[in-house]
Amino acid sequence: MAVAFLQPTLRDELVSCSNFMNKTIYKYPLAVTDFQEVLLPVGAEILTVQTQGETACMWALVNPNETQKEARNIEIFGTGHPIGYDMGISRKYISTFQMHGGQLVFHAFEYTGV
Repeated sequence: MAVAFLQPTLRDELVSCSNFMNKTIYKYPLAVTDFQEVLLPVGAEILTVQTQGETACMWALVNPNETQKEARNIEIFGTGHPIGYDMGISRKYISTFQMHGGQLVFHAFEYTGV
């Protein structure tokens, strides 16, 4: 009689790892201002900026067990507003969001340095 051996699935392999870690999506309310620092757990992945009601919020994928925080620099520009691009300035686009029923449109970036 032949015995069938089932291949473990990727999920089974991940669950059995001793260093398996769950991540969680957290929300961070933002001010609609040119520049702000947001403290996030080290290694957080910024997912998007959208509005919830009339509040601008940023969502990030984080390790909820990470105790160390790092300042992430968020810039918000309105459509038609100047964006300085001096030599070497680096930004990563996050997303575009609207407020006041679409009357105001903003674009969020992470300032990553010079």
